[in-house]
Amino acid sequence: MDRGGQRIFCGKALREQEEKMDRTAGILVAITSLPSRYGIGCFSQSAYRFVDWLREAGQTYWQILPLGPTGYGDSPYQSFSTFAGNPYFISLEELAEQGVLTREECEGVSFGRHANRVDYDLIYKNRYPLLRKAFERSHVEENPAYEAFVEEQAWWLNNYALFMAVKNHFGGVSWMEWEEDIRLRKEEALSRYRQALKEETEFQKYLQFEFFTQWKRLKDYANSQGIRIIGDIPIYVALDSADAWANPELFQLDERNIPTAVSGCPPDGFSAEGQLWGNPLYRWEYHRETGYAWWMKRLKHCFGLYDVVRIDHFRGFDAYFSIPYGDVSAVHGHWEKGPGIELFRRMKEELGDHEVIAEDLGYMTDSVRRLVADSGFPGMKVLEFAFDSRDSGCARDYLPHNYVENCVAYTGTHDNETIVGWFDSIAEEERQKARAYLCDQYTPKEELYRSFIGLVMQSRARMCIIPLQDYLGYDNRSRMNHPSTLGSNWQWRFTWEELEGELKKEILETARRYERI
Repeated sequence: MDRGGQRIFCGKALREQEEKMDRTAGILVAITSLPSRYGIGCFSQSAYRFVDWLREAGQTYWQILPLGPTGYGDSPYQSFSTFAGNPYFISLEELAEQGVLTREECEGVSFGRHANRVDYDLIYKNRYPLLRKAFERSHVEENPAYEAFVEEQAWWLNNYALFMAVKNHFGGVSWMEWEEDIRLRKEEALSRYRQALKEETEFQKYLQFEFFTQWKRLKDYANSQGIRIIGDIPIYVALDSADAWANPELFQLDERNIPTAVSGCPPDGFSAEGQLWGNPLYRWEYHRETGYAWWMKRLKHCFGLYDVVRIDHFRGFDAYFSIPYGDVSAVHGHWEKGPGIELFRRMKEELGDHEVIAEDLGYMTDSVRRLVADSGFPGMKVLEFAFDSRDSGCARDYLPHNYVENCVAYTGTHDNETIVGWFDSIAEEERQKARAYLCDQYTPKEELYRSFIGLVMQSRARMCIIPLQDYLGYDNRSRMNHPSTLGSNWQWRFTWEELEGELKKEILETARRYERI
């Protein structure tokens, strides 16, 4: 417990966590980025091959992005459910081995012509008909494992499956545009749609059964090879989600289930209008009254999926930015107080000790720093922030010589430029500052990425995570996400040919050089 500002996670459990984190390294790469035969990375044999590659490269961690089902914009941070898995990740090869699909059927449709890009339009159009065909042939209702899964996960699965069935019935539009009786979950409407869409609902449950069965098998294999999975959960849920539709009492919605305020971040030196994310905000007083029951279910679910959980936008638990619903920018938003350390005390009491990474990037205050310190969770350090001339006071926190042991160090994250793209884009003054810090004025610019990786790896941070694109020395054409934009995000993929040659040996030697094995 927190006494006199001490961390709430102390004693033997924290010491064990720290020992597990003792100078380790890992790689950040999304499941979607894996090579595969059918247009998008998934839980196929390629994922197992990548686990082997990580082990041979001397890595301890594989950090992935959220696994939830995605919609418009394809962002894993705007999911139809905080509990469900993305059907895109179901291995078609596995379904073929089960005999519910044939390889000819899988290869008879187009999933895109570019091995380095996900074509989400084609994936959406052509993958679901195959999954539906597999379901129709599966006789899954006769499978005792499926029956057990449906019963064990009913607390979220029933609402999610019905949500997706009704959503498809209305042509994919947001639940806020459905007919009023089902939008407001009137009992008669719920009964009517459950009956009318029974087969579609079962299809959605089948997809989740296959997803979680295949994911568990992959994670178990990774753990057996000494690779631990870092999962990522967004602080917020999407407005167009089963969570908001089925549990409106959890969020700041009015009597017609319309949001009164939504999420974002304030205007600053980087954005004159701030950022309007649009997620529904939590009704924290309700969560407090219920002992944070929904959050305990969510966190327990995540601790079962991953070895380590990275919580996105951790500062939002201290204070969150509230923007009036309907505004087109964040200009008129204001700060509201979050639950603070109370939520994580409750987590400790109910769920015990678990490894968590606090994504504490962005606008920092003394109270946010205190929350991270009191939690005992390692925060994040991103090298790309260290030489920003627009905010030199904050930038010094990201210089590697200032890193504390209890942090996770990155060259950049999925939201940042690649390290090569970053160095190309910053001002000449900042480039000179970075070279001076490296004590290197002569290495060709295209080779500097190795030096930046070395800076992070030699720091005191117990854990270092490097995006695969940075190890490959790629520029911003391989960037994963450019926040607040649509059109080309979440698409990057690698091929096995790109991992051939000396790369694996180079990564292994880097881990050894800085004693991260």
